[in-house]
Parts: sequence; C-alpha cells; structure tokens
Amino acid sequence: MQNAGFDALKLNWRYVACNVRPEELRMALVGAKAMQLSGLNLTVPHKVLAMDMVDALDESAKTWGAVNTIRFEGRDRAGTWMPLHQFTDTPPEKIRSHGFNTDADAIARDIRESLGIELKGARVLLLGVGGAGRTTALKLAAEGVGELFLVNRTESKAASVAAEIRRRNLHARVQLGYPRGDIDLAINGTSLGLAATDALPWDGKQFSLRQAHNVYDMIYRPAETVFLKTAKAGGSRTANGLGMLLYQGAAAFELWTGKRAPVDVMRRALEANIYGA
Repeated sequence: MQNAGFDALKLNWRYVACNVRPEELRMALVGAKAMQLSGLNLTVPHKVLAMDMVDALDESAKTWGAVNTIRFEGRDRAGTWMPLHQFTDTPPEKIRSHGFNTDADAIARDIRESLGIELKGARVLLLGVGGAGRTTALKLAAEGVGELFLVNRTESKAASVAAEIRRRNLHARVQLGYPRGDIDLAINGTSLGLAATDALPWDGKQFSLRQAHNVYDMIYRPAETVFLKTAKAGGSRTANGLGMLLYQGAAAFELWTGKRAPVDVMRRALEANIYGA
C-alpha cells in the first residue's frame, strides 16, 4: 500500500518490513534515527512500549496512549523542527523521533464510511480491549457513544479500560459484559477469526449477533470471518478491518511525505495483495 502510494506520486521512497524483538525496540529506534529514515510504523507489541522511547509525542499519541507512527524530524538553525526529507541541502543540527497515533481516527472513519452509522449516541459492544481494542474503546467513548459494553477474556483488563474511560471524563456509559436488547454496533477487537479453527470471539449463550444492526471485524484476512458470516446470515450489515488498515496507513503517509495520500491507489494495492483482487 505504501509503496504503491510512493510510486503513484513518483517519490523515490521505499517501505520495508523489519522484525524487531520488543527488548530490542529502543536500539532499533536509535538505529533508524542514526540512518535518518523518514519514518516508520509500529505494530503490536511495540505501540505502547514506544511511548517512553520517542523524543516527542504528538497529542494523538498522548490521547490514545500508543504510538503506531513515527516521523523523524530535524531541527534547523532557526530552531524549527521539520520532517527530515525537507533537508535537501544543509543537514539538520539535531534529529528527533516524533510519535503519532493514526489508528484511532482510522477506525472511526471506516466504521462511518463502511457501515454508514453515526457513533454518537450509539449502543456498542466491543469484544477485546487489548492492543487496538483498547485504543478503539477510548476512541468510541471520545466519539460520544451512548453505551459501551466491554467484554474481554481477562475481565480485569476490561475493568481497567473502563476505569480509564471514566478517569478521562469521556462521556459514555461504560459497562462490563454483554448487552441486553438490540445494539447499533458489535466490534471484534480480538485476534479470534484469523484461523478457521479459532474459537468464536463471543459467547453464544450470553449474546446473539442478531441483536446487532451492524457488525465490524478488525480482522481483514480472511475477508469474511465466522464472526462476519454469522452476522450477515442474521441480517446485520457487516464490514472488515481493511478500511482501518488503509486509513491509518494513509495518515502515516501524509505525516512522512507532507503530500496527500493517493487513497484509491493504496486501497487497490491492499486488495490485490490481501485478496488477489
């Protein structure tokens, strides 16, 4: 997706994947800064760890408590911090890592676009509050959902996220456990569904997907998990997490390059790579 975007804008840039162990993340960030990379993305479990490892935190990272995008910046002689790619002639006096979070806005945008629903005032069930699930819970509360039901394999983790929402004075009624009656949206924030042999991400004895008018799965491969198949069979509108992946990547693209991301090109590249479309 990123390389397709670079090519579309005729940028001499390249995006590569690197495996980094959590205990070596700090060293990797120091190395990336030394090599003067323009930026990078982080995935689980690095997003929270990086909070204490970057030199500066954008308000988005502070708000959601996780860093998924880093931009390396240089300070010029006037003391202004700018993206490294802008230093074409004179090298910067100093370089820093600047952490951002593009995940939260991405999932809210994709839910609105893919399912056509408004989050404010909605009744929402979130399954899984680890990693991206925690960020999603905080974002949903900030968007003003009417009721937010949190379910997690370890209930204490769900309780911790609920306490954080209340502590931040985010105006959402947060409850632990499954809802009664109809809800506007059910979200799978767990990894259950990646494999065909996975257990179901919800307890069928306590909740039926027929209660949910809309169902969203953060998983995008396979394109239709059992969670989504069950929801569709029950008459719910459904969407997977491809759009979330796209929009968080497009936001990172713009932070690095300072140019508008060619979203349609990036979407086609994602679909071709993931689904062979």
